[in-house]
Amino acid sequence: MIATNCTLSARPHFRMLTDDQIERITTTAFEVLAKVGFKVLHAGVREMLQSAGAIVSGESVKVPEYIVRRCLSTAPKGWSIYDRNGQRAMDVSGRNSYYGTSTASPQTKDALTGAYHETRVEDLQRAARIADSLENIDWVMPMGSVQDVPAKAADVHEFFATVTNTTKPIVCLAYSPRGIELICEMAATVAGGEAALRDKPFLVLYPEPISPLIMPEDVAGRILIAADRFLPQMMGPAIQPGGTGPVTMAGAVAQGVAESMFCVVVAQLRQPGCPVGLGCSYGILDMSQALMSIGAPEMSLALAAHAEVAQAMGLPTWGLAGATDAKRLDAQAGAEAAYHILAQGMSGLNLIHDVGYMDMSMACAVEQLVMGNDVIGMAKRFLRGMEVDEAQLAFDVIRQVGPGGHFLQQRHTMENFRNELWQSTIFTRKAFETWKENGSRDVETRVREKIIAILEDHQVPNLPDTVHAELERIRDEGEKELTRE
Repeated sequence: MIATNCTLSARPHFRMLTDDQIERITTTAFEVLAKVGFKVLHAGVREMLQSAGAIVSGESVKVPEYIVRRCLSTAPKGWSIYDRNGQRAMDVSGRNSYYGTSTASPQTKDALTGAYHETRVEDLQRAARIADSLENIDWVMPMGSVQDVPAKAADVHEFFATVTNTTKPIVCLAYSPRGIELICEMAATVAGGEAALRDKPFLVLYPEPISPLIMPEDVAGRILIAADRFLPQMMGPAIQPGGTGPVTMAGAVAQGVAESMFCVVVAQLRQPGCPVGLGCSYGILDMSQALMSIGAPEMSLALAAHAEVAQAMGLPTWGLAGATDAKRLDAQAGAEAAYHILAQGMSGLNLIHDVGYMDMSMACAVEQLVMGNDVIGMAKRFLRGMEVDEAQLAFDVIRQVGPGGHFLQQRHTMENFRNELWQSTIFTRKAFETWKENGSRDVETRVREKIIAILEDHQVPNLPDTVHAELERIRDEGEKELTRE
């Protein structure tokens, strides 16, 4: 019997692992850290770990379980992320899911022509502006690794191009410890100072160790810099099952959990209580091509399992969806994007990135991003589920209409249809003759038209002139410093 004074929300979700399986994966991850260990190339981190009780021999570091558990206990169980204007944008905890763009590709599929070319700064500017306009893209990464500036200073150009073209939260890579310091300096300038940035962070950093089980010096340095500033960071090892990790999903996830936990240990030993996430990416090694697939179903399988382990620890999680191995906006691109967007949303992953990747992550494409925005909207409507209460059951409306009537003119319909019924901005629902009369336009054509309309109409609020000038100064002086021989 349903109590009439309460609202019951029915939401679909997915669980893959039992509690026992989560415990077995977690136990194996602890054993990897304690018995196999990491190769750590940062002398200061080795010294810090040894002081905490880790077993250090040369560059080899083995971390006993009690140290790992102590560090996990000091990590916050989630954090809030704000937008560029200081408004709370995301509650990164529990099973809350937020979708963001792709990043770090050497090539771009041009937003207007569809041609592939090396990624340029203007591509990132355009992509950030388009992402800013899309209602289901919750956060933005610099969409590509720019090739038209010095490589050593690319990260400061990428952050500048992004932060000046979107007000949404930003997750970004950096290519050196000094690069991350400059990015943090720019972010603090936008936020109104280091204290303001720490209080309302709109920036999440993304350090990536090397799988299997290597902590490079520069990655360790980036973790320490983020920890010192108490800026959120999502630990991001990347494993290819069968290449840089076991080909079995359980083994790959156990290794991924171990690698991510090691990063958390480094951050928490440096600054207990600093915000971290227990992330990992799983790109599937296609054994027939020796290339990494971001469309394979096993990717979401591994990410869902990893997320359940992280959720059991109360730590934020990291996903990868809305991407495709396809080279153009075709049926493969739509199918792979839709599958992973829904699978990872049902798994409750928190920060789900790489909407917009094409060609096995070698190219960022805003057309894939725009289509992904609609797929995410569809998935979000499904994941929102339904409320079951007296108003939603609508018995009085059914009784009023009665047999043979219709509901089109009912106030109940007018008051609820916009919230209840999702509408696409890309996919067609027109009758065949109407579709034909309008030019028989396919999805790729409609996406391109939407991109043109966004670029013509969408305006991102400008940063204050003084802030913009200071960002330019940091970028330009940073480039000189980073490229100095």
